[in-house]
Amino acid sequence: MMNFTLFRFAKSLLMTTNYAFWQDLLGLFYPHLCPACWSLQPPRGELLCTKCSFHLPQTNYHLKVQNPFTERFWGRLPIETGAALFHFNKGSKTQRLIHQLKYKGRKDIGFRLGERYGHYLNQASHFQGIERVVPVPLHPKKLWLRGYNQSEAISEGLSKSMNIPHLPHCLQRVNHAETQTRKSRMERMNNVLNNFVVSQPGEMAGRHILLVDDVMTTGATLEACGLKILALENTRLSLLTLAIAG
Repeated sequence: MMNFTLFRFAKSLLMTTNYAFWQDLLGLFYPHLCPACWSLQPPRGELLCTKCSFHLPQTNYHLKVQNPFTERFWGRLPIETGAALFHFNKGSKTQRLIHQLKYKGRKDIGFRLGERYGHYLNQASHFQGIERVVPVPLHPKKLWLRGYNQSEAISEGLSKSMNIPHLPHCLQRVNHAETQTRKSRMERMNNVLNNFVVSQPGEMAGRHILLVDDVMTTGATLEACGLKILALENTRLSLLTLAIAG
């Protein structure tokens, strides 16, 4: 009875005061709550509760070679195909998942969702030719501060479920660019174009590469990385993210 009362008290505080602070406090007592809704407990061994697992806004873009994800790169980047698992909107459960993945140490969210998406991609014929999975890299300074690369966590999950080699060090970020949040597409592109280098071209040249990031907004970062990869001889490129902003 006491535990139930404590839970109701803490949950009410989440709704009335500093959300992030009380969310972290509640996590000390109830660490296995669903990271998307923070109210229901997932089934044993699952990341998400049953409700969120079925009702998060999936795009189903992976079912078609050309889709609203790939359309954003028309005239910008010659890709084979591309997709995102979820729609991303401000204040949504998807945003909560991505926030915890990037800033709350929840590397497991990236791995588990990447693994889940990989199983979906295994059923799509246009993703069958993928030969290597490559994450968008973080600058070493940001990697040191965060402790891990969230895109690498996603690509590790994809690699496992798709049974495709994972190449986390073939693409490197050499400049620590300023935040992209408030920039236009052209400003973002100019800001990141020279930030990336291919450090191990022999691992990617001549292969079909799946480039992975967490969220696609304007696509400037994916475009900059993709141009570096496609500069390698006979290399093909597809793109994947956990979420796509509307």
